[in-house]
Amino acid sequence: MIHFAWPWMALLLPLPWVRYLRSSAAQPRAAAVFVPMAAAFMSEDPAVGGQSAGPDWRRWALIGVWVLLVAASTRPQWLGDPQPVPTSGRRMMLAIDVSGSMATQDMADDASRLKVVQVVAGQFIDGRQGDRVGLILFGTRPYLQAPLTADLATVHRFLNEAVIGVAGTETAIGDAIGLALKRLQAEAAPGAAAGAAPNGKAGARTVLVLLTDGENDAGAMPPLEAARLAKQFGLRIYTIGVGAAPDQSPFGFDTGNNDLDEDTLRAIAKETGGRYFRATDANALRQVYREVDRLEPAAGHDQWIRPAEEYFAWPLAAALLLSIPTAWAGARAWT
Repeated sequence: MIHFAWPWMALLLPLPWVRYLRSSAAQPRAAAVFVPMAAAFMSEDPAVGGQSAGPDWRRWALIGVWVLLVAASTRPQWLGDPQPVPTSGRRMMLAIDVSGSMATQDMADDASRLKVVQVVAGQFIDGRQGDRVGLILFGTRPYLQAPLTADLATVHRFLNEAVIGVAGTETAIGDAIGLALKRLQAEAAPGAAAGAAPNGKAGARTVLVLLTDGENDAGAMPPLEAARLAKQFGLRIYTIGVGAAPDQSPFGFDTGNNDLDEDTLRAIAKETGGRYFRATDANALRQVYREVDRLEPAAGHDQWIRPAEEYFAWPLAAALLLSIPTAWAGARAWT
């Protein structure tokens, strides 16, 4: 549609008329100068340069030039259809434990730990508008379930399709961090997507959220060594420990999650500048993800622009063309 970027410039349109009303005819005060050529200008004969067709069309031509100049100064534009603008949000990798212990039903009624995580983490993924999110599932071995992508619906679907034990029954926390580093280093390579720091580091805009209910009992890379590498790469890691809190029963038996290595998870988060969270039920896990959202706010919803095509050159060119015969006729009148 047509649009004027500077519509207020149209206020200049009546300026010559206002100037004409404010001006008054010059009156001789003492002595007048006789100009022999004046008779030629006041003659009624067009051939002599009188007040007939010549001055009339020049006057209207000057008015047309002024109108065209004012029209050009308003910057007429044609606005196209809205188009999305790519946003540069965070690159966030989620690492979810799918080992055998995630089948325990102690965080919600009739729901395993993994099911609770799928529901709550799925809502977290949906809210990361403008970010690129990836998904790693790990047990005895880590697997890249979804590379970094802005297609949040696909990542959510892949999370819902996760199955307990698909990556083995043990827990390889260090290897999961190592796989996240490998994928992020590939993203930061020359020619990869934007968002990496100039020295190849991911920077503060690259985050790993690692969730587990156990301790590292598998894999080739120790978790703390992986955390030190993550720090060198600039990767910030938030760790989440899930499972009901340990509780001593009256009969001397421990219930709840006694396998969680909270000290290691705290050390990983501290080494990389992140934080460790403990979630004992679904509500606590929601609070954890809300806190991560607060600490690492999403880029926001997609932004839109309407491309503008400038049309001011057309009235400007027309004014120039119209002024040429007017100037030529004026020059002939003075010669």
